[in-house]
Amino acid sequence: MNPVTTIEGKAYPFGQKNIDTDVIIPAHWLKTISRAGLGRGAFEALRQDPDNLFDSAEYKGSPILIAGDNFGCGSSREHAAWALNDMGITAVIAPSFSDIFSGNAFKNGILTVVLPQEAIDRLMEVAKTDPIHIDLESQTVTTPFQDRFEFAVDPFRKHCLLNGLDEVGLTMAMDAKISTYEDKAAKAWPWLSGEGVKAA
Repeated sequence: MNPVTTIEGKAYPFGQKNIDTDVIIPAHWLKTISRAGLGRGAFEALRQDPDNLFDSAEYKGSPILIAGDNFGCGSSREHAAWALNDMGITAVIAPSFSDIFSGNAFKNGILTVVLPQEAIDRLMEVAKTDPIHIDLESQTVTTPFQDRFEFAVDPFRKHCLLNGLDEVGLTMAMDAKISTYEDKAAKAWPWLSGEGVKAA
């Protein structure tokens, strides 16, 4: 997982409320076990409109999505986070998120930023013309117009995102302690590893 420190660029001024995971990535895309290419299926129903936001030359490839209340509700499919990642989205800003989606996003290196609706409305306006800057270290969202919005983030999630640590990375970071324990365990209980056991 790549570290997330600052995210800056154009943002999709999406803003719709109650967007469920079936809208983010329809069920027929769940047959794959690969994350690659899922961005093509992201928001598929909305992209049927030739004037849709996600394929417009102005916003395509934006790293930030501004959404409405209750983003990511519905099923627990991790493919929703995979699809956003494959689109190049590394941060979603909304008034609230589904807990399961928020967890899946975090595990896949996507920062979920919760801000009040007034801040969302302002960022939606700015996104139509100018870039938005997110700084995870200072926990702020800023604009070129001196707007500054602070957001809360779980300290553990912040640590993991800043250092690019997923669950495998967290385990590998404990390698020295794990090796020390295994050495002690092998000496204390050698039969666990099969040493000293005679074949029947």
